[in-house]
Amino acid sequence: MNKRVRVRFAPSPTGGLHLGGVRTVLYNYLFAKQQGGDFIVRIEDTDQNRFVPGAEAYIFDTLAWCGLVPDESPVHGGPFAPYRQSERKENYRQYAEQLVKNGFAYYAFDTPEELETKRAQVPNFQYSHATRSGMCNSLTLSEAETADKRKGPYVIRIKMPESETVRFTDMIRGEVSFNTAQVDDKVLLKADGMPTYHLAVVVDDYLMKISHAFRGEEWLPSAPVHLLLWKYLGWETDMPQWAHLPLILKPDGNGKLSKRDGDRLGFPVFAMDWTDPRTNETTVGFRERGFLPEAFVNLLALLGWNDGTDSELFTLEELVQKFSMERVHRAGAKFDFEKAKWFNHEWIRKVPVDHYRQQVQLLLEQNGITIQDQAVLEKVLQLVKDRCTFLTDFVQQTSFFFRTPDSIDSAAIKPKWDSTKNLFFTELIRAWQLSTLWEATDLEKEFKELAATNQLKPGELMLPFRIMLVGGKFGPGVFDIAAIIGKEETVHRIQHTLKLLA
Repeated sequence: MNKRVRVRFAPSPTGGLHLGGVRTVLYNYLFAKQQGGDFIVRIEDTDQNRFVPGAEAYIFDTLAWCGLVPDESPVHGGPFAPYRQSERKENYRQYAEQLVKNGFAYYAFDTPEELETKRAQVPNFQYSHATRSGMCNSLTLSEAETADKRKGPYVIRIKMPESETVRFTDMIRGEVSFNTAQVDDKVLLKADGMPTYHLAVVVDDYLMKISHAFRGEEWLPSAPVHLLLWKYLGWETDMPQWAHLPLILKPDGNGKLSKRDGDRLGFPVFAMDWTDPRTNETTVGFRERGFLPEAFVNLLALLGWNDGTDSELFTLEELVQKFSMERVHRAGAKFDFEKAKWFNHEWIRKVPVDHYRQQVQLLLEQNGITIQDQAVLEKVLQLVKDRCTFLTDFVQQTSFFFRTPDSIDSAAIKPKWDSTKNLFFTELIRAWQLSTLWEATDLEKEFKELAATNQLKPGELMLPFRIMLVGGKFGPGVFDIAAIIGKEETVHRIQHTLKLLA
């Protein structure tokens, strides 16, 4: 009988969540939900020197925004609590000591200063089978010397075999093998009693009954250490299936995408704004840039996977149905911000405007625009959504509906302005002031009839009219704008522009 599918995302709370990290969450989540399993978030905070206040809360805020809610976590609880490794500290020493007892690990007493000296003396120094015999450890000391040394600080290191081939089957890459001669004796338990990632990830995956471990391909070099730990601890039959996900690459495909690349090229790489408490520097995220979570999740899913068709737009529910590890690519995926923008534009058009109405209202209020009528706002959003790539675009595309433009681009009107056009708009004001109808179709009909009477082409008048209402050469249909802002405001804006052109 197959064991229950249980996957985990195990981030370190050291800063903002890179889009590659969110994609790892997404693939874990999709696989678990498709298989009717559990998605667990475990915080790997054993390196207290790198711990950043606020980073853990940021991780859970990001997952909530994306709609990727864990079944178990430090926040959500669960049957395998605690889910922070720092709170599981007492779990690890017994396993490290067991490895020493069985000859698979050893105590090392070299001080940081001694190791630095060795690195300075020996280029590319590694603490390994080739060097361990010349170091201060329980393999080179007597039992009495070891017992005495253990009264002071020490670490526990894995004893890697001198030359052994370690193999496993990766769900994406197929058969993968390593020679242990290339791998150093990693520290398993640090001098402060905290485990390193290598020991903690194996122990916790075992105790939490993790069935599948999906992580970035940058962790592949660590795989032989982890595989041997599963074997040495006697848990080989319980070892999860592995999948090492492809990297997300720079737009030119040359190397892994980094925060520095985003800064240089002008796009976000973090899911949400992250303010580093140490420097107070804020890195802009996809959310604050104006992305919908649906678009962000959708674009991440297709950075390294497709369903075998030409389809590109998927809801989270559709992704759960269609996702398969078999269709995850082995090669890295280039990040294309233009394509990311396309996804967001499509999702802004796709979802009901009520889905983002409150967010747009908040953006408008931040720009000094108070919304009095929600029905009007919804109507305006419906009118302009096809023109918006980001939610932030709604500010420019809607603000003129709710307040008179701060400036009028009269310079764009003047080159083709003459007395006949001036007379047309003067007569238009009079006609509209007398009119009892104020629907877009009625306004357009009257506008065109008056143009014909004055022997003018409507096309010559539309741009000046648009600029009068909007302030510039943008916006939806001008008669729709006039219908929404009302007769009094429409007339006021025309009169104001005629004075500027006089």
